[in-house]
Amino acid sequence: MKYNLLATALAAVIFAPSVAAVEIYKDDKNTVEIGGFMDARVINTQAATEVVNGASRINLGFTREMSDGWKAFTKLEWGVNPFGNSEIVYSSESNFESKSGDFLNNRLGYVGIGHDTYGTLSIGKQWGAWYDVVYNTNYGFVWDGNAAGVYTYNKADGAINGTGRGDKVVQYRNNFGDVSFALQAQLKHDIFYTCEEAQDLGTDCEERWKANEESQEVHYDYTYGGSITYLATDKLTLTTGVNRGEFEVAFNTGEMITATDLIYGVGATWGGFDSEGFYAAANFNKNENHDTDNLGRLIKDSYGIESLFSYKFDNGLRPFISYNVLDAGSDYVIQPNSADPNDVFKRQFIVAGLHYVWDVNTVLYVEARKDYSDFTSDDKDIEAKMSLSEDDGVAVGIRYTL
Repeated sequence: MKYNLLATALAAVIFAPSVAAVEIYKDDKNTVEIGGFMDARVINTQAATEVVNGASRINLGFTREMSDGWKAFTKLEWGVNPFGNSEIVYSSESNFESKSGDFLNNRLGYVGIGHDTYGTLSIGKQWGAWYDVVYNTNYGFVWDGNAAGVYTYNKADGAINGTGRGDKVVQYRNNFGDVSFALQAQLKHDIFYTCEEAQDLGTDCEERWKANEESQEVHYDYTYGGSITYLATDKLTLTTGVNRGEFEVAFNTGEMITATDLIYGVGATWGGFDSEGFYAAANFNKNENHDTDNLGRLIKDSYGIESLFSYKFDNGLRPFISYNVLDAGSDYVIQPNSADPNDVFKRQFIVAGLHYVWDVNTVLYVEARKDYSDFTSDDKDIEAKMSLSEDDGVAVGIRYTL
């Protein structure tokens, strides 16, 4: 029984978070599935009320039975923007942004081979090993978790450091009894440029670098990660993991520094979010140079806590409450050759919601967020900009899953 539950949990992470898929073709060798959901919501926040997209998506999965118990598989998933542009676009990563009119955008794309004994090896854009540790608090539809180190760099998809939907990831998974594990390497090379606003200098950092003016060239290369999942009982699951990368920063003065991007933590889950009865999940992480504040400044070190508690009744009603905090304290911004500012960064909020699971593939919902964040700064303009994307809100919507 526990082994079957573990296999189901592993499949949920490897192919998640699609929730469900419909088999559209099957023969004695090949299987093709289509999945995804359409999510539309009316949200009121930041003194505006709009119809917005709830991270709708569509995916295709292919599996081919090979010889000696092996199988080959691939998955492609695209985010869908069915409602066009609006002044406020709100994504499941809790990000307010201006979006183009693109109907599709890439979310996942990977290929791999698997065996019941020898595990699975996959290559491409896929959910990182770190997501195994913290994904069980990520079930809110509107304001999901953004304190667990997944959606880094101001709530993006975690592709930079491989903790979310990592780019160019090679990943191996296997399980032994009640224990499963994942190991990964993200094999890529990024170069970007940073600079501070300064009098009589332009703000094109790359141009300033080429002109040997005040600026920095940053190299961000491979990242590595791993996770372990232990199914302690039929109800209790324990997780732990780590992810590491490294920045090399060159200054126009010739100075070089190295900064480690590191996150590690633990998680615990009781029950299943879609199962009847009580569900609880919580995780804790410590991190260094892993995320940015709401102005894009790298956070020197911080800790994050996420928790979620729900109860699904047999009539389909599922109330829940969640709490998230990402706390960097003050004096968290590294600015070479100048004093660190005393800005405070503490993203903190509570979400309460009620889902009506009409059937397994159709959910009506209302969710509300109360913000308790602290972005205190001596510069009130910075304080206002930091608070812009963190606000109270309420949303009503419907999610239709294929």
